[in-house]
Amino acid sequence: MMEKVFVDMINIHRGIIYKVCNLYAHHPEDKKDLFQEIVLQLWKSFPSFRAESKPSTWMYRVALNTAITVFRKERKMPERKDLSADEFQIPDVSDFAAADEQMSQLKRAIRLLSEIERAVILLYLEDKNYEEISEIIGISKVNVGVRINRIKIKLEKIIKSDRYELR
Repeated sequence: MMEKVFVDMINIHRGIIYKVCNLYAHHPEDKKDLFQEIVLQLWKSFPSFRAESKPSTWMYRVALNTAITVFRKERKMPERKDLSADEFQIPDVSDFAAADEQMSQLKRAIRLLSEIERAVILLYLEDKNYEEISEIIGISKVNVGVRINRIKIKLEKIIKSDRYELR
């Protein structure tokens, strides 16, 4: 019975896990490994889930804490880098090239944020309100607002310096 409830909850809210994996892992294999680790941690903590918060809030908290823990361990390892079309100077003839570039810049900028900043901005971009972000991250609502403003300024500076370096 407990297994079915857990599997149903994972299936309903698996998008949360995918989003966290995409934010903290950059290689397909790493994303799969992180997904499995998050599901394992959710399973381990499921018996203690008391439904005092929404299942999605609980899942975000466990997923982000797991991702941050894994990220800190991997940060000590040498970084791998994917080759992209930019390195080969292959032109992108897509109509969506500009939008893709903007999204790529934003993703690169977000990767430069601290683990906590990434978690806050992910939840903000998911349209979570300050109260939900506060509950998931474990900081006050006022602190959420302050951090979001600081993160926006930081991202803007990173993106502007990225554009400057490309010229």
